[in-house]
Amino acid sequence: MKKDIHPDYHMIKVQMTDGTVFETRSTWGSEGDTLQLDIDPTSHPAWTGSNSRLMDSGGQVARFNKRFGGLSLKK
Repeated sequence: MKKDIHPDYHMIKVQMTDGTVFETRSTWGSEGDTLQLDIDPTSHPAWTGSNSRLMDSGGQVARFNKRFGGLSLKK
């Protein structure tokens, strides 16, 4: 295996949406950083079985209004 080509593999903390925290090894961030999840198995409809829709902070409606918000049908 070549030396010095692989990213640093270290311990980080992962904070779920319900506030629980666990430690895991990752290449993300640096040693001791906390990764805060926006979506995880406790809140995602695919795992919870609910019919609720996820709110996209920069979603399709916002993009549509940004592109076409100044247009009108009036003459």
